[in-house]
Amino acid sequence: MATGYGLIEPGPAAAAVVVSGVIATESEQPLASRLQQIYDGVDRLLADHTPSTVVIEDLYAEYSFPRTALLMAHARGVICLAAEQHKIPVLALAPAEVKRAIAAHGTASKAQIQEAVRRLLRLSVAPRPSHVADALALALTGFSRAGGRLA
Repeated sequence: MATGYGLIEPGPAAAAVVVSGVIATESEQPLASRLQQIYDGVDRLLADHTPSTVVIEDLYAEYSFPRTALLMAHARGVICLAAEQHKIPVLALAPAEVKRAIAAHGTASKAQIQEAVRRLLRLSVAPRPSHVADALALALTGFSRAGGRLA
């Protein structure tokens, strides 16, 4: 299980990345241990950076891989718990909404999201892995919904 994260803040010309990365767990570990690692990582990030909002990807109804949806739901649960414990509101956004906001169409590929995030954040290279780009896309969309300007 890999959980991307990205924290942005307003900058003079565009939003700027404060921190980004992946909380990675090993598939051989028990689920409870993996969720604890995700919780601990998110809790540490929230304590260190105190963002105004936590933006997560909403689950959608139809999944080709139901096991992935269940694992995602577990991860979302511990992220929401950490946010609640820090009294930080959570905003859930549909994947298609984020893709439309970032790449101008709701069926954008991973590569298109990575490139759009690179352009919007004025990065020299596209964020990798795609989990980081997805997290930054969520952060940018949440930022825009809160009245920030995307470029």
